[in-house]
Amino acid sequence: MVMNKNSKIFTIIRHEYLTKVRTKGFIIGTILGPLAIIIVLAAVVFVALLSEDSGIKKIAVIDYSNLIGEKLIAADTSRYYSTNKTEQELSRLVLREEIDGYLVLPEDIVLSNKARVFTRGGGGLAFIENIESQVGHLNRIERLKASGLDISVINVVEQSFKVETEKITEKGTEKDYTEGYAVLGYVLGFAIYMFMFIYGSFVSRGVIEEKANRIIEVLASSARPFEIMMGKIVGIGLVGLTQVLFWIIMIVGLVYIGQPLLMHFLSDPAMLSPGMMSPEQVEVQANMGMLKDFVNPFIIIAFLFYFLSGYFIYSTIFAAIGSAVDQEQDAQQLMTPVTMLIVIPMLFISVVMSNPDSTISVVLSLIPFFAPILMIVRIAATQVPFWQIATSVILIIGTFFGLVWLASRIYRVGILMYGKKPSLKDLAKWVRI
Repeated sequence: MVMNKNSKIFTIIRHEYLTKVRTKGFIIGTILGPLAIIIVLAAVVFVALLSEDSGIKKIAVIDYSNLIGEKLIAADTSRYYSTNKTEQELSRLVLREEIDGYLVLPEDIVLSNKARVFTRGGGGLAFIENIESQVGHLNRIERLKASGLDISVINVVEQSFKVETEKITEKGTEKDYTEGYAVLGYVLGFAIYMFMFIYGSFVSRGVIEEKANRIIEVLASSARPFEIMMGKIVGIGLVGLTQVLFWIIMIVGLVYIGQPLLMHFLSDPAMLSPGMMSPEQVEVQANMGMLKDFVNPFIIIAFLFYFLSGYFIYSTIFAAIGSAVDQEQDAQQLMTPVTMLIVIPMLFISVVMSNPDSTISVVLSLIPFFAPILMIVRIAATQVPFWQIATSVILIIGTFFGLVWLASRIYRVGILMYGKKPSLKDLAKWVRI
């Protein structure tokens, strides 16, 4: 009897998996998906750079103090320029939109520590922050001079300070890319967030379509509702796993195969002695070394687990909701609480990135509905104690089995119910049946 049940679930899994992976959309998305992401990111960066360049406001500088103006203009000629016009003349030019604005440095700027800028309004936060930063820096130097400090002392004080992080391991110390790992955690958490939405909706949509086309009734005559539900969830989950594994293999391959190829193309035998590397090769080697540090087997395994665990938790809920309605529009009301559970951890992801070892970060990453996103962020950003990872795994697995029990009871009633949009109260009744 057990073998028969397993064979039915396996048949449904196989059908769901092969149906999805053989589609042109899946093949194109899997192969071209990373390329599309790279193109989109490159486009965003390009647009940001373009908008930054095109959005720079050039403003005239009136320096009544005769201390800062020339230095300010010399430091950034793309934003500031000198003028012999009066404030009244410049105001008229601003109104006629012939100039963007003008900056007034008062005679007592060292004492008052204030300046005024005149524009037609707007300009954004970056515009004001840039003026405050550059003028404030130069004025701070003048204030130090006025206090009697020698210029050599001021230069020492103004030097920037940098902290280089090192990680202690059993093999010794090595470079610790704290900021890079924090960003990696965000990227992985966001990827899980997107995958849970995409593949969870596949489950819900598939159940609704089969129910609307009465296919579910044919399936129910040869398999139990629980087997249908689990077969669909696992089958689509394997589709997502296939896609993710392909991308991971491709990324790892690019990191490990790309370095020797780039080193070969950047080599110049005529210029270099044997064993020497060009500056470009040195930079490539350093960057590839950093990327290899990020390609951590433990992080990859953790990502796969939390991706699958998040998918199984939410797809189980999506399957139950899909079985309860006849149309996708009817599912939106029931989807809202579930959607909030997925969105909430994204609201806290910056908090976890900033301080992954804080109490709030630990607590949030242990909540089963939030753990798939927030725990992977913590694992990438810091050394998470084993007991916390183990606790999150146990809680996630327990939550999944509890949801399977609840969802299966809703599913067995919902797939045969037509013509009525159930409420949350109706779903609760179905669980007790």
